[in-house]
Amino acid sequence: MNDSTNHNTNLQLEVHDLEVRYDGIKALHGVSFTVKKGEIVTLIGANGAGKSSILRAISGLTPFTGSIVFNGQKLQQVPAHLIVGMGIAHVPEGRGIFGNLTVQENLRLATWQRKDKGEIDADYDRVFTIFPRLKERRQQHGGTLSGGEQQMLAVGRALMSRGRLLLLDEPSMGLAPRLVHELFRIIQDINRSGVTILLVEQNANMALSIASRAYVLETGSVVLAGTGQDILTNPRVSKAYLGT
Repeated sequence: MNDSTNHNTNLQLEVHDLEVRYDGIKALHGVSFTVKKGEIVTLIGANGAGKSSILRAISGLTPFTGSIVFNGQKLQQVPAHLIVGMGIAHVPEGRGIFGNLTVQENLRLATWQRKDKGEIDADYDRVFTIFPRLKERRQQHGGTLSGGEQQMLAVGRALMSRGRLLLLDEPSMGLAPRLVHELFRIIQDINRSGVTILLVEQNANMALSIASRAYVLETGSVVLAGTGQDILTNPRVSKAYLGT
């Protein structure tokens, strides 16, 4: 499956014929999709469908064949730390924060590559405005935070890198329903501030309700694509992923 929007300057990310293997076993079978600037695009599918492998390939954590192009630049053979510097921020499944560092230290780690040191204080203010609870706990160690606060810290840290494309892998996992709604509201606010978002999320209802477009994956292949609303109301998707 391939979008016919190639060479559109509005495209931020173009993935074409992406294949990923683990120990010789194919996890992704020629996946193709696009993400335009300013969109929220969501990838849905069962566990093991290959969603996390796509995000890991984009951020340089997993070798791949095929083509990934970000803002006109190919990402093949580009090391992960340089991909962060190009403007891709990845919030991995399981959050990946440093439990032995304070909230402030976790956030500061994300700024090590930045050249615009004068802007960093403004970004702390921005993160603490989005997540007031982090401001209250800025001297607290990451490992002592609740699950919801750790997820806020993981997203806040990604924002501190000034990423223009935010990869979110299962951000609502383990959160109470009230916090899930708050998190999705924040994701929309971040998107409105000019950050493009590629979202992998088990809570398909919530993810599709905020998505501009969506792709459905089954066993390493894209089987459906459309607007978030189209996919949300698709009977096949409703039965498989929405419990209706």
